[in-house]
Formats: sequence, C-alpha cells, structure tokens
Amino acid sequence: MVYVFIVMPGFGWAGQGITVFAAASLKNALDEVAEAYSGDVVVSYGGSGLLARQVAQGAPVDVVLLANSAWMDWLQERDVIEVSSRLDLLGNTLVLVAPQGAEKFAEISAANILKRLEGGRLAVGQTKGVPAGIYARQWLENKGFWSMLQPYLAETENVRAALALVSRGEAPLGVVYGSDAMADPGVAIVYQIPSDQHDRITYPVASVAGGDGISFMEYLQSKQSLEIFSKHGFAPLGARQ
Repeated sequence: MVYVFIVMPGFGWAGQGITVFAAASLKNALDEVAEAYSGDVVVSYGGSGLLARQVAQGAPVDVVLLANSAWMDWLQERDVIEVSSRLDLLGNTLVLVAPQGAEKFAEISAANILKRLEGGRLAVGQTKGVPAGIYARQWLENKGFWSMLQPYLAETENVRAALALVSRGEAPLGVVYGSDAMADPGVAIVYQIPSDQHDRITYPVASVAGGDGISFMEYLQSKQSLEIFSKHGFAPLGARQ
C-alpha cells in the first residue's frame, strides 16, 4: 500500500512502513511503483532542494530520490546518506510545453517565445533551487535567451506546479520534464530541448543513514519497477542484476 503526502515547510510526520522523499516529477510513476511493492510505503513529494534540507534536518526518512545530483552531493557531504547505496536510477528529458492544441515551434528563438507568450509568463521551477528550473536556466543561458526572457518567468516551488500553470491555461508556455508532459493530457510538447544544452538530467537515489530502506532500494532497481518508470517517460539507468 502507498500513502502520499506533499511536503510543506517543517515536518513532524512519522509512521509505519518505509518512508520515501521523492522529487515531485516522479509522482505518477513512483505512486505506481510503490503500490506494487509488497510492504507499506509512505511517499512525500516536493522540490528536491526542500526535501534535501528536511532530510538534513532530521526528518524520519528511509530513502531519498531526487531530481538533481547536486542536492544528493549536498546530503553526502553532510554524512546524511549511506554512500555505498547511492546510484543514478533514472534519466529524463527537458521540453517546452503549451496548453493542448498549441502548434510546435518551427524555429526556437527568444523573440518567437516572447511572441507566443503574448505578455504572459513562462512557467519554470525556481531557477536557483528546483532542478527543472536549474536545467531550464542552463538552456536559456546556453541559447542566449536568459536576459530577454528572465523578466517573464513564473518560478514555482516544484516542476509539477509549473506544469499545472500551463495545463490550466494560466501560463502560455512552460519548461518541464518530458515525463511531466506525458503525465498531463492538458499540455502539448511544442519544443524538445536538446540534451547538450543543459546538464545531464539524472535522478539519484540513496538510503538515508540510520534508515530502513534497503529492501525498497532493491525493489526500485528491479525489472518490474524500471519498466513502470519507462512507461511514464523516464530512462532507466540503474538496474539490479
């Protein structure tokens, strides 16, 4: 059985079974993976930076699955995770989305993006703390779009919040993961962002020091779990033989 929570500032939860902190972009896929697991799993979703800080502050967590290696490095430097358990489990892509029915970009440029925005906002995760937002900023800087588009950004606490702005029609465009676009029928991919224009997108996973997450860590690396992640648009990287 899986129990799902959205992480908010502060913590005070504790319960039976295995507790997992996971990046918001994993929700659909990880819910299905956890449901298929033989034991009880409590999954709390949020931005990777917020999750990492709460784990470091002593939140009762067994497994942490983030969307950015830098935040896992940060936890490792603080001796919060079991280093020997750490591995890159999944990969992803970065895409530009618009409300369903929108046309694809024939040519990408800052001017063309501004034209499509029509005075609205480009939804992204927070560009200094949310992995999807960090990758989005890298792309915009790589293309020379940052200075022109930065004033038009709507920065959100996690990538799913950015996705929701576009899906609800509150933002004309957004930068999210390819798996997010697959999860929401309310959006359409209008541009596939080349992978060489931002850092490699990986989802590192690790057991938290003193936790009890070994069995679930092994299950995450199983063929059954990785097939579920693949179905939801993720690229499996780590597999248990």
